[in-house]
Amino acid sequence: MPNPLLPLIIQGDRSILLDVHSPDALEARFALIPFAELEKSPEHLHTYRLTGLSLWNAASAGLTAEKIITTLHRFARFDVPPAVISWIEETFGRYGKITLTACEDPAFLYLTAESERIYRELKAAPKLSKYLLAAEKPHSFLIALLNRGTVKQVLLKMGWPVRDQVPLKDGAPLAIPLRTQTKKGMDFSIRNYQREAAEAFTGDKGPGTGFGTIVLPCGAGKTIVGMLVMSMLNTDTLILTTNTAAVYQWKRELLDKTGLEDDCIGIYSSDSKEIKPVTVATYQILTWRPDTESEFPHFRLFRERNWGLIIYDEVHLLPAPVFRITAELQVIRRLGLTATLIREDGCEGDVFSLVGPKRYDVPWKELEEKGWIAHAYCTEIRIPLPVSKEIEYAAAPLREKHRIASENEAKIEVARQLLMRHSEDQILIIGQYITQLKKIAEAVHAPLITGKTPNAERESLYEAFRSGSISVLVVSKVANFAIDLPDASVAIQISGTFGSRQEEAQRLGRILRPKERNAFFYTLVTRHSVEEECADHRQKFLAEQGYAYSLITDTDMQLNLPLCAPSLKNS
Repeated sequence: MPNPLLPLIIQGDRSILLDVHSPDALEARFALIPFAELEKSPEHLHTYRLTGLSLWNAASAGLTAEKIITTLHRFARFDVPPAVISWIEETFGRYGKITLTACEDPAFLYLTAESERIYRELKAAPKLSKYLLAAEKPHSFLIALLNRGTVKQVLLKMGWPVRDQVPLKDGAPLAIPLRTQTKKGMDFSIRNYQREAAEAFTGDKGPGTGFGTIVLPCGAGKTIVGMLVMSMLNTDTLILTTNTAAVYQWKRELLDKTGLEDDCIGIYSSDSKEIKPVTVATYQILTWRPDTESEFPHFRLFRERNWGLIIYDEVHLLPAPVFRITAELQVIRRLGLTATLIREDGCEGDVFSLVGPKRYDVPWKELEEKGWIAHAYCTEIRIPLPVSKEIEYAAAPLREKHRIASENEAKIEVARQLLMRHSEDQILIIGQYITQLKKIAEAVHAPLITGKTPNAERESLYEAFRSGSISVLVVSKVANFAIDLPDASVAIQISGTFGSRQEEAQRLGRILRPKERNAFFYTLVTRHSVEEECADHRQKFLAEQGYAYSLITDTDMQLNLPLCAPSLKNS
């Protein structure tokens, strides 16, 4: 019998409606996160969707079809359509039906299908024909070792996620002990979920483990998970990250929390080209080349040492050229770290097949409730466009409409009011357009960091912010990723990339480090403009994680209505 109090409506097209007013809505939301993707999140009904990739990530993380079906039955308002149940079982059943195993000839691997039917499907596939060689082993092909990643990519697109059971090489040995007390004299210990994440990746160090992606919120200690994995594997490690500031941040953390000495850690960036047993490099330097026809000269870094582990920090930003080299590097253990697997280019499947499937995930709100990340309040403030800009906006093409709305000068006064309200907080003002950022930095008398700010000056400003000698910092999108500013408790987002969900997640992450204060995330949006639609799209990821946006107008501010809850110490 239908139960109107239950929160989920599962439909035959594999979409799932979540009634946010149901008493069990929050519990159902957390239950959906490991195996369903959020599509829409308006006020009353959120829409999720089951996809092959979402189920295969769930399978790789240890979920079963039975557990997912049980979850759907538990929260379903109406009967779960039998066709959806059959599709879940069939989709789960495809995971691991094709395996990769070692061959007597080390230059080749066996690609083995579980049945004659699957074997014949692979044999007939045009996109696979140039990679498959005949093998005497039943239902098997030989593939060249260097084609290991590429074949996994092709098979995933055909709907066949491969279970890769080829042993990985150990790499050069390197002792990487973790400290129990940091160099700064602080006690240091591993949290339970960080250990669970590392163990989900390393497993028993046997076939089928040692490659995959860990998904944790910003502020939850992804860097620590990476260091813990390094200490478990004790091998030469290459760490790839997003920018030079993040490179130096990794080095600081390694020196502070491991037994590695300075001469063991190399920096490979535009400023320095050191290759050491542990080397930290930027994606930008790896993907540089003199012209579009040339090779990537810095790819030699991948072959320079006998690496036993490659860590891809912010793996959701992995650029296409690095994907290509990663397709060849399937013999090395590969760890992806991210707060969100969302890629706006739709290449989540490449992360799955080349770096590895999702091995561990935890809802942001779950860590917030336990006090491991700050409690966050999210508010969208809608501001009218000045009358003087209305005709220009109306006549502009779509892209220019976005810029006019984003650079609405009325946002500067609203930002100034927010600064007064949070005068005791450490505040980041984040935006997309440099002209706009320069104006607001001048208006509020705060320093500005953009992509053109020299690295030494950036580090100096970040350090001044960390120490509290400056309390407001205006930053462009260079600060979206991998920047540790633990005392930041307020972020004011004045403009952003066209509806990027990953950017929204990363920007909120700048203020989620655990602290004595709650965190406040404000987004300033021009009312009745294309910015409203983009803002709705951006907020999907946070809605999936359990965050709710309150919506106010600048009129509310002028009336001095409260914008936020009182600051409370996290338990």
